[in-house]
Amino acid sequence: MTAITRFAPSPTGYLHLGHAASALFSAKQAGPDGRFLVRIEDIDQTRCRPEYLEAIYEDLAWLGLEWETPVRVQSDHFADYQAVLDRLSDMELLYPCFCTRKDIQAETARIGNAPHGPDGALYPGTCRQCSPTERKDRIVAGESYALRLDMAAAIKQVGKELTWYDRAAGKQIATPEIFGDVVLARKDTPTSYHISVTHDDDLQGITLVTRGEDLFFVSHLHRLLQELLGYDVPEYYHHGLLTGPDGKRFAKRDKSRTLRSMREDGLSAADVIKLADQF
Repeated sequence: MTAITRFAPSPTGYLHLGHAASALFSAKQAGPDGRFLVRIEDIDQTRCRPEYLEAIYEDLAWLGLEWETPVRVQSDHFADYQAVLDRLSDMELLYPCFCTRKDIQAETARIGNAPHGPDGALYPGTCRQCSPTERKDRIVAGESYALRLDMAAAIKQVGKELTWYDRAAGKQIATPEIFGDVVLARKDTPTSYHISVTHDDDLQGITLVTRGEDLFFVSHLHRLLQELLGYDVPEYYHHGLLTGPDGKRFAKRDKSRTLRSMREDGLSAADVIKLADQF
């Protein structure tokens, strides 16, 4: 099988050494006979900037990487993600949630000892109990809302144990219930990372998903979405996060660690590639 890998940054800042390591690894895994893709994940239009997009291409080219064109830019494909949401809605697996963060915090505090997942306290399911008429009336009235996955209904519909494989951690049994009724879209953002990345990885035929270990747990949820939507299941590799001498992980806000600043300081692409080898 032809290896198809991808590097999928968000243009919310300049790339740093950790990004370089991930991109170089993905390109290497594709090999001379495979395909290495770049995908721009820019669904968060409030934080993404055109200058960062151009810088991504510039930095990757400076590292000597080559990728297929045209590049898939997610903000050009909101209709695709809406179609995915429509499919899940037709399965009766989505419901609108009108709760604010303050509402949710108050409800979880009232419950006491609320179950927690990777992102904190799980949503208590307040709006899951709303009638279809109430939901419609509140949407027509212009209330803000998020679309949540009815996790229990989704797991019941699948009706079997799901697994996925990580190159570092081995075979995993999917436990998407750790996220509870997760948000899959919002009124002002018609998709989420979970929807767009799962759809695009299948659409592009990705065989190996490489991303940081901070995203390890979302793969449990993505495996459920893949099963519901009939998508192929790629292999995963969740790598450790690179840190500086101070022990802090590399981040886009750390100017001194960006590839651009390294280049301005006189480091060559070969120097950066050598540093990235610790990955």
